[in-house]
Amino acid sequence: MNLIIWLVVGGLIGWVASMIMNTNAQQGAILNVIVGIVGSLLGGWLVAPLLGSGTVNQNDFSVSGLLASLIGAVILLAIVNMVRRGRVR
Repeated sequence: MNLIIWLVVGGLIGWVASMIMNTNAQQGAILNVIVGIVGSLLGGWLVAPLLGSGTVNQNDFSVSGLLASLIGAVILLAIVNMVRRGRVR
């Protein structure tokens, strides 16, 4: 059951992050899920200690946990854009 929650919430977080970074047309549903899950891990290492919360990967479904996961996904997309294009959108 935990895997299904990871996939659904990771897909939603990846989709929202791709809309924020204007990369939604370039990636599909599978890449949204990957960005959401990896971004949530990144947010857990970087952002969650600053907010004092966990992330979706740590079974924290609070607003601050979802926000940490979303910020991590946006950071991940910014890093990918810098590597691909040499600039952040």
